[in-house]
Amino acid sequence: MSVELKPNVNQALEIGRFACDFMRDGRPSAAVEDRTKLFHTDSVLCGISAIALGTNAPVLLRQEALEYPRDDGVPFFGSTVKVAPEKAIVANSSAVREWDSNGTNFGYRKELGFTAGEFGHNDFYPVAIAAAQLKGRDGAYALRGMILSDEIRGRLAEVFSLKTYKIDHVVHGAIASAATWGAMTGATPEQIESAIGMVVAHYIPWRAIRAGKQLSDSKGASAAISTEAAVLSMMRSMRGFIGPKDIFRNPESMFRQFQKTQGDSPFPLVMSMQGDDFAVMGMHFKLGLYEHQSAGALQGIIDLMRKHPEILENPGIVKSIRIVAYEPAFGIIGDPAKRDPKTRQSADHSMVYIVGTLLRKAQEMARAKGTGRIAEGNDEAWKALFLDPHDYSAEAIANPATRALMAKMEFAHGGPEYDRNYPDGIPTSLVITTTDGRSLDSGFVMYPSGHARNTTADLKGILANKFDRLGKLAMDDPKPLVEKLNAIERLDAKQLASLYDFRIADRGRFE
Repeated sequence: MSVELKPNVNQALEIGRFACDFMRDGRPSAAVEDRTKLFHTDSVLCGISAIALGTNAPVLLRQEALEYPRDDGVPFFGSTVKVAPEKAIVANSSAVREWDSNGTNFGYRKELGFTAGEFGHNDFYPVAIAAAQLKGRDGAYALRGMILSDEIRGRLAEVFSLKTYKIDHVVHGAIASAATWGAMTGATPEQIESAIGMVVAHYIPWRAIRAGKQLSDSKGASAAISTEAAVLSMMRSMRGFIGPKDIFRNPESMFRQFQKTQGDSPFPLVMSMQGDDFAVMGMHFKLGLYEHQSAGALQGIIDLMRKHPEILENPGIVKSIRIVAYEPAFGIIGDPAKRDPKTRQSADHSMVYIVGTLLRKAQEMARAKGTGRIAEGNDEAWKALFLDPHDYSAEAIANPATRALMAKMEFAHGGPEYDRNYPDGIPTSLVITTTDGRSLDSGFVMYPSGHARNTTADLKGILANKFDRLGKLAMDDPKPLVEKLNAIERLDAKQLASLYDFRIADRGRFE
């Protein structure tokens, strides 16, 4: 069962109605719930590991949250102190996104012709958790709110490409956050409409936060900051503040400024109420720390390592590496400024650095093992070569072996053949030329491990490795926390209220 919002209706108001109806009557399938739980667990492990390593923005925002104590507030990760909900949310969302390692979507729904391909990430779950905690609700209610948030932002990503107009992709998540917070805390559809109007009218972030030679804290905290604004807008609306109405058809709004119409919204919107057909089912997992646009290249290099172990046994045989991919991958992680990254935020958006680091780690492992057969099968290779935060430390970024491999790399745009296969897949190919004159070709990679349409990888097994590796950065034994997160729908209200009551280790400041 789906709900269609046509371009000639007040979509902001209808999103409000949909959100309220969904929190009351939504019936997503068990498969949708299971996938959402995996994304949520993934996000929490990413977040607490970033806190344990003392990354700047999450630590700063946690300290800021402590300046807003409230008896009727909610806690943030690793704390029992109750603070203003929007402050807990901004701190948690920032931590979740800091490594750039949690879920991703490229808005794509071929059967309806919705292929805008806007990015999005599973950064917004703290909204649903905080709302459920604030209202004294249980884990099942929180899980439904997380599904709602993903459904709204995921469907917006299918029909409107913010990046085309240099607007940051977090706008879709902010709209979803306002609607989710409102529906979960008792707002009317009209109040949700008002809050969405405020978000679009007052808080549009440009992609300037992702441009420049070396990226800053703003890149990782963008979703968190926009979500904070969205929740505050929703709170204000519930107190009686009236924002712009019918914002998607407003002739002066961001949406109609970039896509001219005769009065309608620029797009239809189709959202699900029950069954399997939810946006989260098309979202992708990252199997380590890397920009998801590089996943095809990582799969290609892993495939070549397995097929040609000599490139690990004898690193000197690698003469050159040519990576070919699509836009926007080429424009974002192929930016010439990213060929010489100096910060983690730039390194994890550098195709040549990401691939160079994975290959360097594999060569080091082969040297230690005395064989190029470093893992049995694709799944074990992904586990063994897991890219973790330390692979983006200042020392790792300057690693001479990685830099030497980067110098051998060419990254090229593949043109129409590659572009037309995105955002269905992550079309990439990789060719290693050897010193003895051979060309080792990965072939055309479309659905790398972690991609929603990949059917060959043991996703849960590879993710279990990721959860364990990241979890152990934050605590000695992450297994009890992982088990609790994976069973969130069985938590009663008291258990959900104490979900973040665990100790995060202090592993020193990440450098």
